[in-house]
Amino acid sequence: MNLERTDDDDGMTPGLDGNDGAGVDASPDEPSLSGFVLARRAPTNSAARMDDAVVLDGVPVAGDRRSADEQVTEEAARLIAAAPAANTTRAYARIWAGYLSWCTATGRTPLPATSATLASFVAELAGRGLAPASIDQALACVSSAHGKAGLPRPHTTAARDALRAYRRDWSTKPGNTMRKAPPITIDILRSLIEHTPDDTLTGIRDRATLVLGFALMGRRSELAAIDCEHLTFPRQGLEVFIPMSKTDQDAAGQTVAVPYGSHLATCPVRSVQAWLAMLHECGITTGALLRPIDRFGRIGGTPGWAGRGGLRLSGVTLNTIVKDAALRAGLADAERYSAHGLRAGGATTLADANVPTGKIAEQGRWKPTSPTVHGYVRAVDRWKDNPMGKAGL
Repeated sequence: MNLERTDDDDGMTPGLDGNDGAGVDASPDEPSLSGFVLARRAPTNSAARMDDAVVLDGVPVAGDRRSADEQVTEEAARLIAAAPAANTTRAYARIWAGYLSWCTATGRTPLPATSATLASFVAELAGRGLAPASIDQALACVSSAHGKAGLPRPHTTAARDALRAYRRDWSTKPGNTMRKAPPITIDILRSLIEHTPDDTLTGIRDRATLVLGFALMGRRSELAAIDCEHLTFPRQGLEVFIPMSKTDQDAAGQTVAVPYGSHLATCPVRSVQAWLAMLHECGITTGALLRPIDRFGRIGGTPGWAGRGGLRLSGVTLNTIVKDAALRAGLADAERYSAHGLRAGGATTLADANVPTGKIAEQGRWKPTSPTVHGYVRAVDRWKDNPMGKAGL
């Protein structure tokens, strides 16, 4: 049973497997659990009783319920199942299957789960060496399943006490220290761009990816989801519509303004325009902006394209683009760089330039109170006017 938590959304809380800094917020979505019957308890009403049919203002409000009253339509079930983010759905499906298997093997009742069952489940996962964040997500999945089934949320005090003790032990073991992807600050970005060619399709795409990712402080999922139609070019620069992000699960959308850069090589507006020109030459004017390129130099979606998978860059490919650029630039620990570093580096660079935290959060689509963005600011502030610098060492 593999319960390790995955991340494609590039948040900034501690890594899900405990070894990288590209985790997700600690408030997972509701799970989509196949085979579950969504049953809600009947509302109480002073004028209604379950054993008597009651009419209120000519409308039956309780009493002899029809079976249809407890059923959701096929379309409603589809919409409910599609509500959680895809990554959350996949992770919760794995967790739930593993939890059911463990309950069967140990003779425990999955729902409703007792405090003892949850604490024992935590101990089981800890015994397998899972990262604390993965166990925390497993607890959230089981707790949320109770809500989906119309049951009260279980008591998790004992389980969380067990997890707290395990977290302390886990943090002291070799190899479990957290190594975050290095932030790609503006100086590092310039080095990456300098070592990325501007005379090949792949190079032009990669330059646009690097600079746009930095300017948007974009999550991998956000960058991959950008369509050509999401771009507009007012006189001040570029506007990018982000249809949905990790902090916008209801898909209200947000438009992010990106001004012209003062250096041609790292100007996000001109870099994106150069890539768009290549797409237009190949007849692509709609759909995914950042596309794969096959070994013959053909862009995804063009005639004869021999690539595999979809027409959008995956999170893995976005990481590879950054890592390859770091290797070409000869950066120390180049293997540690990832697309997440563009997001972290944009925030770090703005904090170093004394941009207010609220403005950084707005540009990067963090919640104003996000500890992540405040962490970037503190990382910069600890070096500003450091009192030890005046100690005469």
